Amino acid sequence: MEIYEKLAMCYDNIRSRTNFVPKLALVLGSGLGDFAETIRICETIDYSSIEGFPVSTVAGHKGRFVFGYVENVPVVIMQGRVHYYEGYDMADVVLPIRLMYMLGAKTLILTNAAGGIAPSLCPGDLMLITDQISSFVPSPLRGANMEQLGPRFPDMSCIYDKSLGQILEKTAAALDMPLKKGIYLQMGGPNYESPAEVRMCKTLGADAVGMSTACEAVAANHMGMKICGISCISNMASGISEKPLSHEEVQEMADQTAPRFKRFLYDSIVAIGESEGLI
Repeated sequence: MEIYEKLAMCYDNIRSRTNFVPKLALVLGSGLGDFAETIRICETIDYSSIEGFPVSTVAGHKGRFVFGYVENVPVVIMQGRVHYYEGYDMADVVLPIRLMYMLGAKTLILTNAAGGIAPSLCPGDLMLITDQISSFVPSPLRGANMEQLGPRFPDMSCIYDKSLGQILEKTAAALDMPLKKGIYLQMGGPNYESPAEVRMCKTLGADAVGMSTACEAVAANHMGMKICGISCISNMASGISEKPLSHEEVQEMADQTAPRFKRFLYDSIVAIGESEGLI
């Protein structure tokens, strides 16, 4: 099935069940899914109930869309994302991002759990993503261009919107919450990186490394969405710390960080909604 045909089928499936029009889309990473329970929920749709939709198989990812309001901001939330390492084609990995855009969301907040590389980062830190490196996974734009979504050769000089980043920084300051800044690098996974690979990432300029997000940002930028991203530093990357890495450790640290992260996300969405006229 052609990519856009599948996308249109998923769109029709959702529209047959809800006419909710979100203005802002939010992707919740590992350990952060509970945020969706804090909003005023109008509709929920399980990924598994949408024909042709890729289904998340990772522990800690609930696997559904949540439609509702953060204060007066209409949002759609991905409570769990789809990863390239789960075996899906990259077009399927970013299908949810494209779908949320088609449903009405033109602003996107991406979140993830990531391994810290920069010496200034510690487990539990929140990092505003200022730029990214996606060279280690296939581009979601590979193949025939979908003119309905964006141009053949989109500019990537400013993937993460500076004005949204400033709003997040002001929100963090108002909450007296430290917010680091840095460059995120996506690897393919599902294995964690070797110490030599982490040294390579550091040499390339990465401050944090993970297995998601960058490909989603490329697809969103292609469509002209305004994007901001936050990494929860759940562990130090391999070789930075002598402790072996595990998914349980990632989830545990994300769970510990979740309460203040959820407050930060909530206030940030309200501030973005007011600034961008999404209310």
